[in-house]
Amino acid sequence: MKITFCGAAGEVTGSQHLLEFGDLRVLLDCGFFQGRRAESRRKNETFRCDPPNLDAVILSHAHIDHCGNLPGLYRAGFRGPVFCTDPTADVADIMLLDSARIQAEDAKYLARHLERGQVPPEPLYDEEDVRAVVQLMEPMPYNEWFTLNPALRLRFVEAGHILGSAICELEFKERARTRRLVFTGDLGRRNLPLLHDPQPVDGCDILISESTYGNRVHPPAADLKQALLEVIQEAVHEGGKVIIPAFSLGRTQRVVYFLNQLTNEGLLPEVPVFVDSPLSNRLTSVYRRHAELLDADVQSTLMTDADAFGFHGLTYIGNRQESMALNRRKGPFVVIAASGMCENGRVVHHLKNSVEDPKNRIVIIGFQAAHTLGRRIVERREKVSIFNRHYKLKAQVKTLNGLSAHADVEDFKWWYDQLASRGGVRQAFLVHGEPESSQSLATILRDYCDEDPIIPQQFESFEV
Repeated sequence: MKITFCGAAGEVTGSQHLLEFGDLRVLLDCGFFQGRRAESRRKNETFRCDPPNLDAVILSHAHIDHCGNLPGLYRAGFRGPVFCTDPTADVADIMLLDSARIQAEDAKYLARHLERGQVPPEPLYDEEDVRAVVQLMEPMPYNEWFTLNPALRLRFVEAGHILGSAICELEFKERARTRRLVFTGDLGRRNLPLLHDPQPVDGCDILISESTYGNRVHPPAADLKQALLEVIQEAVHEGGKVIIPAFSLGRTQRVVYFLNQLTNEGLLPEVPVFVDSPLSNRLTSVYRRHAELLDADVQSTLMTDADAFGFHGLTYIGNRQESMALNRRKGPFVVIAASGMCENGRVVHHLKNSVEDPKNRIVIIGFQAAHTLGRRIVERREKVSIFNRHYKLKAQVKTLNGLSAHADVEDFKWWYDQLASRGGVRQAFLVHGEPESSQSLATILRDYCDEDPIIPQQFESFEV
């Protein structure tokens, strides 16, 4: 087999790995590269995998950095099946349509702000491309082997990262013998409410493992639930607002679930809570539709609570007018809104109307990349720029870590231990990580492999 790492190699975005064996050419993931505009466009509009001659795509999950360039792949000529889990197909449909709409809006904005003579960039794909590639998706249940070809069979097992996420097990025949390849996708965490823990798998000849947080340990999620309660109690006492920027997929549902638990336990104060994100609303409906795939804690909740994502005092905001009305509303109340790094979306308007009041709280629950508004808020800058105007940052800033859905180093050790006890690993590749994280995890993974782990760079190929 030849493996070419076309994305998420030496970095944490744009997952895309090409497998070639016999007459088959299979792509693991087809993610969007996310970063600086010019660099992102260059990487996203160029495919090294020869899309018209791909036999299939195997999709681990529906985060945009893993599925976001599927419509671009279709536009470039791909017409084969896309294998994924049932929830992943549902979530990807929503995420990809949202991505197409964002690109269309960005193109219109840039067209209005270009200098005379400059040609505005076209979206990399449109809603028609999304609908076409969604039709190619072939959903599969967890834990069942499916023969995709006489030389290849596939099984998805729970990755515990987001709804529908899967570890991909491939068994392929070469020269009359069967070999195993395991692709983690993004490995989830243990003991994180809402989703099942990542599932152990048997040993393999080839392991392709993510390494996003291979050099750190996450704080317990239970601590975050208590900390969130304390922040809301303080804000209610002072008559302030609580603004929670949160990614629409995964983070928002987990925060709402925590608040639902606190309500059921009689601990959450009487305070209005608003989820102000149409994308979050649509995705939460998918969580409800696939509730049987959520963990034992959710199943226990559903025995006495008909909706794990709804409680008295919670409102899902629909249209723009309702969102704008929140900015005129006096506290106390809680609003959860996208985006997670405060760079765009409705949360920016809420921040604009809240940052200068010391009674208000801004709760940061995820990593904030450099040069984002979220990072400047975390750093507690004296002033922050919002919509090209400077505001004094007087609101209290609370940083609550612990909701990352990625495995940390302890989760990796546990999962690799399970792999070793079930046959071990011959050769491993570490992807989807910054160099420091991948190198740190390689020193741990080395003890489980017959050969030293490899940290491939973009477009590197290996015969295995």
